[in-house]
Amino acid sequence: MSAAPPGGLIPIAGKPVSRLGLGTMRLTGPDIWGWPEDFATATRVLREAVHVHGITHIDTADAYGPHTAETLIHTALHPYPPELLLATKVGLTRPAPDVWRPLGHPEYLRTAVEASLRRLDVERLDLCYLHRVDPAVPLEDQVGELRALQLAGKIGHIGLSKAGVDQIRAAEKEIVVAAVQNPLNSAEPNDPALGYCVRMEIPYVPYRPLNAGALPAPAALTWLLNLAPHIAPIPGTSSPEHLRALVAAVR
Repeated sequence: MSAAPPGGLIPIAGKPVSRLGLGTMRLTGPDIWGWPEDFATATRVLREAVHVHGITHIDTADAYGPHTAETLIHTALHPYPPELLLATKVGLTRPAPDVWRPLGHPEYLRTAVEASLRRLDVERLDLCYLHRVDPAVPLEDQVGELRALQLAGKIGHIGLSKAGVDQIRAAEKEIVVAAVQNPLNSAEPNDPALGYCVRMEIPYVPYRPLNAGALPAPAALTWLLNLAPHIAPIPGTSSPEHLRALVAAVR
C-alpha cells in the first residue's frame, strides 16, 4: 500500500490529488530527446512515485522525447489506479534535440490528442494542457479545438501552460481553465499569473520548482507550498533516491 499523499491533497481536474506531483521530462534521454539511458530505472521512478510514495499527480507531454515519456508512463503504470491524475500537454513540437516549436493549428492539436490517447491507452485525457500558445494561430481557435475534443469525450479538463494573465482571461471566454502550469521557484519568483490564479481559485502547477536542480528541495518546495493553497509543484527526477528526497522534503 502506498503512503499518504505527500504535501496533502489538492483538487485538480475533478480529482483530489497529492499536492506534490511528479514531472516526467527528466525521464527521457539527453536534451529531453529519445529514450532514457536506463529504461528500468525510469519505470521504477514512476512505479515508486505512485505505489510507494503516494503521488497521484503525474505530469507529462507529447513533446517529452518526443512521445517517449507517455510511453514510459503506460509501460510503468497501466492499468492506472483510479485516484491517479494523468496530465499531458499538446501543441509544442520537437523537430530536433533541444528544439521546441509551438504548433497550435486545430488540425494538429486534434491529431496530437488522438496520438496521446493511444500512447497512454486511455479513452479520455484527464487533463490536457495547451503546451504553448502559438502566436501564429488565434488563441480562440486553439482552445476552441480542445473544447471540441472535450465535448467529444476525448478530454476531461483543459489547462494552459506558460500563459500570461491576458491569455488566461482570453481562454476563459472559450473554456473553463482547469489549471495553469508556469515556471515558478524562489529564484524566479515573479509570475503575475500566480496572483490571478489564486484570486480565481485556479490550481497553479509550478514547473521547474527547483530551478533545474539549483535549489535545495526542502527550502524550495516549502517556499512554494506556503505561497498559496492552490499551488501544486511537479518536480522532476530520473533517480529513485532523489525522488525519496523530494517526498521527504514535503512530509
